Amino acid sequence: MSSPLYTPLSDQFIVPTNKDIEAKLRPDGDGKITYLCGNSLGLSSKRSIAMVKEELDAWSTRAVLGHFFHPYGRPWTEVCDELTPTLAELVGAKEKEVACMGTLTNNLHLMMDSFYKPTPERFKILCEARAFPSDQYAFASQVMAHGLDPSTAILEISPRQGEYVLREEDILETIAREGSSIALVLFSGVQYYTGQWFPMQKITAKAKEQGCICGWDLAHGIGNVPMSLHDWNVDFAVWCTYKYLNSSPGGIAGLFIHEKWNEIERPKFAGWWGHELATRFDMPPTFSPVVGAQGFQQSNPSALALAALLGSLQIFKEVGMMGPLRERSLQLTAALEKLLKNSKYFLPLSEIPKEYPQSSEPRFTIITPSNPSMRGAQLSLLFLPVGSGTMKRIFNILSNYGVVGDEREPDVIRLTPIPLYNTLKDCEQGAFYLDKSFETLLTK
Repeated sequence: MSSPLYTPLSDQFIVPTNKDIEAKLRPDGDGKITYLCGNSLGLSSKRSIAMVKEELDAWSTRAVLGHFFHPYGRPWTEVCDELTPTLAELVGAKEKEVACMGTLTNNLHLMMDSFYKPTPERFKILCEARAFPSDQYAFASQVMAHGLDPSTAILEISPRQGEYVLREEDILETIAREGSSIALVLFSGVQYYTGQWFPMQKITAKAKEQGCICGWDLAHGIGNVPMSLHDWNVDFAVWCTYKYLNSSPGGIAGLFIHEKWNEIERPKFAGWWGHELATRFDMPPTFSPVVGAQGFQQSNPSALALAALLGSLQIFKEVGMMGPLRERSLQLTAALEKLLKNSKYFLPLSEIPKEYPQSSEPRFTIITPSNPSMRGAQLSLLFLPVGSGTMKRIFNILSNYGVVGDEREPDVIRLTPIPLYNTLKDCEQGAFYLDKSFETLLTK
């Protein structure tokens, strides 16, 4: 009897064909590609497409009346009410602590403007040195808005020499040592480049012990790993939804604010959509915010974006949320890791010499932690020799074999089996065609 890992957890997703992406080395043009890139953009769901079409129909048949009189029972003034409970469950929060709004970096700026309050003594932002560039830009601009120099106000932690991920003890020791000067600790829940899942609860606890505000960028965390933001006493968090939550390219984002801040941090940049619903359309002159995170909403969200996200979140609910998803994710990622490590082109990190000659034959290693509790679904493959262009050549060949991962310059390809729709067969094909890509490269 075949393993249940050969069957997707949901058949509600649409996978492009080899013909669609012009995979020239795959003769089965009508066959589905091997999609291992849900960490960058989730696949479209049949449910989402149907719901977006329904919103277009509502727009066509009801026009402005769709705000209150909706043909499918989703009036645009209330549709977020269907989204926030699921988002709250995914991050381990109370419903009032979560808002579905904006974009990730916009929400990050809103949260930092509220929670980053530097003083002469406590002014630093602690983050990982290789945070996602948009986060780094936000950190620098927020610091400069306060008249501070990013070179002194932004404290970055790097992996130890010759290592690729941050050690827990180094993070906690830095917070303990520098805590009196740190205003804000802000890490990614799951690091975008290496796939490392940071010890969120321990980092948050250490930050609070030192009197620091603690926030999280959960772009690669939500829908990927289980979290308990409320119980962990996280101050705030932000996320996008187009990766593991499959909400469409550039889909609407979200944020979390712990309820302890409800009476302390009121929205600084008010907008009408953050006004309480009971009187929102009365257009009163004085802003009366919704209690909690939803008071930070500014403008009315796109009904099409909300529909796309709602379609995917309904599938999350149907499969049982993060319990079964995490269990399956652990199994799929472990299977992919084992297959990759069986490749004759694989080199363990421990066996790579400090000086890896540029003349050496191409190889790859895995820089994502091997401990399952320190990673989500993603595996990051580092291609050797570093700086040789091997990654780019392998990536292009792999794509022509119908395997879609994503490239991260200069030397990493990320492969991610998504528990909702990927299978063990996808892992097998990913590893098989990676070997074929090396063979193709070496015979040229």
